[in-house]
Amino acid sequence: MRPLLSVLPVLALLGLGAAPAHAIRANIAIQPVSRMDTPWWHQRFAEKQAAIAHGRFDVVWLGDSITQNWERNGPEAWRDFAPTWQRYYGDRHAINLGFKGDSTCHVLWRLAHGELDFRTPPRLFIVLIGANNFGHVHTDAGLTYPGIVRIVDTIHARFPSSRVLLLGVLPSIRSAWITANTQQLNRTLHDDIGRGRPWLRYMDVGATVERDGAPDRSRFLDPHLTPPDPPLHPTAPAQEAIARMIEPAVADALGDHRH
Repeated sequence: MRPLLSVLPVLALLGLGAAPAHAIRANIAIQPVSRMDTPWWHQRFAEKQAAIAHGRFDVVWLGDSITQNWERNGPEAWRDFAPTWQRYYGDRHAINLGFKGDSTCHVLWRLAHGELDFRTPPRLFIVLIGANNFGHVHTDAGLTYPGIVRIVDTIHARFPSSRVLLLGVLPSIRSAWITANTQQLNRTLHDDIGRGRPWLRYMDVGATVERDGAPDRSRFLDPHLTPPDPPLHPTAPAQEAIARMIEPAVADALGDHRH
């Protein structure tokens, strides 16, 4: 993605003085951005649109590759996610709207182009997004936070009776900058995003991939890949721990028994 350039030097050369803060750097995290030029993404989007048009869904998981991984079915135990999905969401009319590589800007595009066109209001949206904002999009915590706010507020504006369960960005082992911004973003989400939003619940589930307060490499699947990648995605057992952790909140939102 082409980097966003500051207009300050240009304005200075023209003798126009300092640019206002919003002009110096537009915040891509709050702007809808399409990935329809990526073939697999385009195909997945079309498939999910067809499902939304013809199905009934009470639970919507919305996010990036961590959410998309719920559809993986082994064969290795570290990437056998589908049984946990079936156990917790198989009887709850759930849909997986996770797209590998998406950041807040891509989710906003999806929401504006059909991913809120449900025939009946879902009862619960589970949102896990932001990890990729610190990667290829490279927006810091201060820029990513309003992107997440815009996502949850967009959902609520369309479905005011639905509940939203927002999960904190998971710890990873990528860079010191990403670690610092992940921590800062989650602090801001914890402190601020629930204010004036009684329909939203925030949960930090980072402990599921940590040991002694730090990310545990053994709880990420990326080191198992060939070639290995920096630890970012939970293994299937770690993601099952996330499902267990949020289950009381899910059952409460749905008025259902705990699975």
